[in-house]
Amino acid sequence: MPVTGPTLITGATGFVGSAVARTFAARGHALRLLVRRGSDRRNLAGLDAELVEGDLTDPASLARAVAGCRFVAHVAADYRIWVPDPAAMLAANVEGTRALMRAAMAAGVERVVYCSSVAALGLTGDATPADERTPVTRAKIIGVYKQSKFDAEQVLRDLVATEGLPAVIVNPAAPVGPRDIKPTPTGRMIADAAGGRMPAYVDTGLNIVHVDDVAEGHALALERGVAGQRYILGGENLTMAALLALVDEVTGRPQRRLRLPVRALWPVALVSEAAARLTGREPRVARDHLRMARKTMFFSSARAEAELGYRARPAREAIADAVGWLRNHGRIGQR
Repeated sequence: MPVTGPTLITGATGFVGSAVARTFAARGHALRLLVRRGSDRRNLAGLDAELVEGDLTDPASLARAVAGCRFVAHVAADYRIWVPDPAAMLAANVEGTRALMRAAMAAGVERVVYCSSVAALGLTGDATPADERTPVTRAKIIGVYKQSKFDAEQVLRDLVATEGLPAVIVNPAAPVGPRDIKPTPTGRMIADAAGGRMPAYVDTGLNIVHVDDVAEGHALALERGVAGQRYILGGENLTMAALLALVDEVTGRPQRRLRLPVRALWPVALVSEAAARLTGREPRVARDHLRMARKTMFFSSARAEAELGYRARPAREAIADAVGWLRNHGRIGQR
């Protein structure tokens, strides 16, 4: 696909967004990045890009940011498992997405890639991998963040069907790798496990994928995806026990950990949430974490592989890159 004119990327200061920005730059896209005033911009180091200040809750700033752009990759989102004010998250993730999509249509944008999440998809219930067609209803989705991604997808699909929005949806699994500056919940778990700060665990199931493979999937979706279609960008399905074993293999420090039932951590979650309301800090363990842990979140990327040419590297490589970056940036302390 010939690339002329700027490509707007939202969320490029974040973990996935910064990987998407680098992948698009390598493909010859001229980058325009939407950044919030006062945001941490360390992940933009080395990128040749035009920065435009704005916010998902400010429609006028979105219209300014997208003006003259050929493509849009919408990666920005309020990503927290626990929030004291769900309305703020819904405003950014759902209404902000609606406002950006309408601005993109008004600006004549040729194509949009929207970064959703496997959080918006259904699960099989028997540990077999789910796909884009697995049934789901909003009532079965746990937590405000996941519900917000489900709602945002409905906004996009409606705009595609009724107004011709040229948007493709990608659904990353649990990305890990470099530049996880926050870090994400999965990155924090890997840091804790690598640093000997995870003496116990709940044996759920996750799909682990390298963040750079997710970024490549965004580019492939832009180039080859079908408007209105979903594409899961996943990697390897792992139980928590298997994931922790890979962390130990990468660090060379095998550790003993106690496997706990979900109910054993419920009191910890209640106390953590109560403390979070007083301090304003996100709890290390929340009730929604535990509700999710009861589910085996395995997914198949077969559609993306067949239709986009998507491929993902082994989970061990993703974990090794994550541990290396976290260690080099002082995020892995010792017990």
